Amino acid sequence: MKEKGNRKEKSFEAALKRLEEIVSEMEAGELSLDAMLKRFDEGTRLAQAFIRNLEEAEKKIQVLSKKEDGSF
Repeated sequence: MKEKGNRKEKSFEAALKRLEEIVSEMEAGELSLDAMLKRFDEGTRLAQAFIRNLEEAEKKIQVLSKKEDGSF
Protein backbone atom coordinates (compact mmCIF):
# COMPACT_ATOMS: atom_id res chain seq x y z
CA MET A 1 0.00 0.00 0.00
CA LYS A 2 2.88 2.33 0.69
CA GLU A 3 4.12 1.73 -2.84
CA LYS A 4 0.82 2.92 -4.24
CA GLY A 5 0.99 6.01 -2.05
CA ASN A 6 4.55 6.71 -3.13
CA ARG A 7 3.55 6.50 -6.78
CA LYS A 8 0.67 8.87 -6.13
CA GLU A 9 2.97 11.30 -4.33
CA LYS A 10 5.46 11.17 -7.19
CA SER A 11 2.63 11.68 -9.63
CA PHE A 12 1.42 14.68 -7.62
CA GLU A 13 4.93 16.12 -7.50
CA ALA A 14 5.44 15.55 -11.24
CA ALA A 15 2.11 17.20 -12.01
CA LEU A 16 2.97 20.17 -9.81
CA LYS A 17 6.31 20.55 -11.56
CA ARG A 18 4.56 20.41 -14.94
CA LEU A 19 2.09 23.10 -13.83
CA GLU A 20 5.00 25.31 -12.79
CA GLU A 21 6.59 24.77 -16.21
CA ILE A 22 3.33 25.71 -17.93
CA VAL A 23 3.04 28.91 -15.92
CA SER A 24 6.64 29.85 -16.75
CA GLU A 25 6.10 29.17 -20.45
CA MET A 26 2.95 31.27 -20.48
CA GLU A 27 4.51 34.12 -18.53
CA ALA A 28 7.46 34.25 -20.94
CA GLY A 29 5.03 35.39 -23.63
CA GLU A 30 6.78 33.53 -26.43
CA LEU A 31 4.05 30.99 -27.22
CA SER A 32 1.69 31.20 -30.15
CA LEU A 33 -1.98 31.63 -29.37
CA ASP A 34 -2.62 27.96 -30.19
CA ALA A 35 0.21 26.80 -27.91
CA MET A 36 -0.99 29.18 -25.18
CA LEU A 37 -4.50 27.72 -25.34
CA LYS A 38 -3.13 24.17 -25.17
CA ARG A 39 -1.02 25.04 -22.11
CA PHE A 40 -4.00 26.75 -20.49
CA ASP A 41 -6.15 23.66 -21.07
CA GLU A 42 -3.46 21.37 -19.65
CA GLY A 43 -2.93 23.64 -16.65
CA THR A 44 -6.67 23.78 -15.95
CA ARG A 45 -6.90 19.97 -15.99
CA LEU A 46 -3.93 19.71 -13.64
CA ALA A 47 -5.46 22.26 -11.26
CA GLN A 48 -8.74 20.34 -11.20
CA ALA A 49 -6.84 17.14 -10.39
CA PHE A 50 -5.06 18.93 -7.54
CA ILE A 51 -8.37 20.06 -6.11
CA ARG A 52 -9.72 16.49 -6.20
CA ASN A 53 -6.55 15.17 -4.54
CA LEU A 54 -6.72 17.79 -1.81
CA GLU A 55 -10.41 17.08 -1.17
CA GLU A 56 -9.62 13.35 -0.85
CA ALA A 57 -6.79 14.12 1.55
CA GLU A 58 -9.06 16.36 3.63
CA LYS A 59 -11.67 13.60 3.90
CA LYS A 60 -9.03 11.09 5.00
CA ILE A 61 -7.73 13.52 7.62
CA GLN A 62 -11.26 14.06 8.94
CA VAL A 63 -11.84 10.31 9.22
CA LEU A 64 -8.51 9.77 10.96
CA SER A 65 -9.05 12.75 13.30
CA LYS A 66 -12.60 11.85 14.31
CA LYS A 67 -13.02 10.75 17.91
CA GLU A 68 -15.29 7.94 18.97
CA ASP A 69 -18.02 10.41 19.98
CA GLY A 70 -17.98 11.91 16.47
CA SER A 71 -16.18 15.12 17.39
CA PHE A 72 -12.83 16.20 16.04
